[in-house]
Amino acid sequence: MKQIKILFLLVFIGIGKIYCQENGHSGTNSSATGHEHAPGDGHNHGQEAQMASPGAPAAHAEDHGNAKFDPKATAFHHISDLNVYSIGPWNFPLPCILYAPAKGWSVFSSSKFHIDNAHHGSGHLAIEGYVLNHGRVNHIADPAFTEKEAAIQEIITKKQIVDGKEKDRDFAVINGVEYVLDKPSTADGGLFQGGISSFYDFSITKNVMSMILVFILLSWVFISMARQYKKAPGTAPKGAQLLFEPMILFIQDEVAKPFLGHKWQRFLPMLLAIFFFVLALNLFGQIPFLGGSNVTGNLSFTMVIALISFFIVNINGNKHYWQHIFWMPGIPAWVKTILTPVEILGVFIKPLTLMLRLFANITAGHMAILIFISLIFIFGNSGANLGAGLGASIGSGLLTVFMMSIELLVAVIQAFVFTLLTASYIGAATEEAHH
Repeated sequence: MKQIKILFLLVFIGIGKIYCQENGHSGTNSSATGHEHAPGDGHNHGQEAQMASPGAPAAHAEDHGNAKFDPKATAFHHISDLNVYSIGPWNFPLPCILYAPAKGWSVFSSSKFHIDNAHHGSGHLAIEGYVLNHGRVNHIADPAFTEKEAAIQEIITKKQIVDGKEKDRDFAVINGVEYVLDKPSTADGGLFQGGISSFYDFSITKNVMSMILVFILLSWVFISMARQYKKAPGTAPKGAQLLFEPMILFIQDEVAKPFLGHKWQRFLPMLLAIFFFVLALNLFGQIPFLGGSNVTGNLSFTMVIALISFFIVNINGNKHYWQHIFWMPGIPAWVKTILTPVEILGVFIKPLTLMLRLFANITAGHMAILIFISLIFIFGNSGANLGAGLGASIGSGLLTVFMMSIELLVAVIQAFVFTLLTASYIGAATEEAHH
């Protein structure tokens, strides 16, 4: 009961953090139609920016009232990878390693953008043509912009027709001029509205930093346990051993041995590495106020571990395995011409399903929580109706606690399913022929 109370309290603190960010202002990223001021209200971004020196933050961090809440943009922002690491209300800088074919490499800390803690980590300065937009580095693709450092008046979003389709595009307003911002290049082939842009981002992002932290934590735990086993062999487990030894034995006895047979010892270290790394990242992403990373809900990460599984399966595949893919024994030739393409497709579909299953389940859980939290702002009319917002926060908080409990189960189940399927694929590839 005490743990539930603590969890409920953490949820409300998290909601409060998001509320403060959403209700603060859209000063660094506002829609073209949603950032208007009445005549004579004393706000003129153009004059403010012209008065600001290049090394000083622009004056747009003031409170300008309630901004229209965009649940879609908020949800995607909180599950996306960023160039800042957020703990509580603070945004910590990360190394930026950027490459643009037109200008070469740029390496600097994201702190040079003068990160604004009140606006999802947007920056006040443009550095070497790069801009921190909602925590993510964007690039000013216009070759006419040559300033090494410049104050940003604001970042606006407009609808533009690109390749025959209407899309939202962000613009940085600098010295009264609007410069279109490019997002980092992605390898999705345009499937998720990405593609090759004017620059590549090789930075240590929030997700990369989370992986490093989890790797260090797991290394420390397992090396400490290994030393304890060597120091006192044959003794009863204690400390972390009490938690991890049953899980290791479960993977060994219920996954490795049944699926891999006498070769289980050869692949057990890899299966344990996949299980504990995925599980730790799943759980790490659910800790409130510790970065809110979404590593296992990122297609890049799930693709890499799916490819590792793919190569291990096919490199270790024996003659029997390949024969059943390209020319199955005991089947009429005309049937083989039908089954062989299906079997070849199956070789590539297996890692694809591994990648998508983990990505979809983790992302869906995070999105559900963010949608529940968004109800507060929708019912509260972005802070205009405080009573409705407070009333919605009770139901939203309870739903969020329930969803976080489900996510704990999903974190364990998905790590186990990924490990189980990998073991079954390896077992099928290394199985000897039955005569």
